[in-house]
Amino acid sequence: MSNQLKIKLSIADRVYPLTINPDQEEGLRKATKKIEEMIKRFEKSYAVRDKQDVLAMSALQFATQVEQKKIDTNEESQYIEEKLDALNQLLIEHIS
Repeated sequence: MSNQLKIKLSIADRVYPLTINPDQEEGLRKATKKIEEMIKRFEKSYAVRDKQDVLAMSALQFATQVEQKKIDTNEESQYIEEKLDALNQLLIEHIS
């Protein structure tokens, strides 16, 4: 028997019924809360009334955050790799 959970999430004044694994619930609820907060910020800051516009701006904001995190992680990985290569070279020189 499946251990699925039925929940309802409200985003931009619409209710979305979902059937999920129980371990997904917390993440989905947190994401929904963040989306709702962002919608309110956009509506307040830019006097936007059209839900389609605030949803599009929210999607762009979240996608930008994800892509920037990938870029930052990649740059950090490259930096760490360069430092490890330099350390490795020092060890090789010291051992030789």
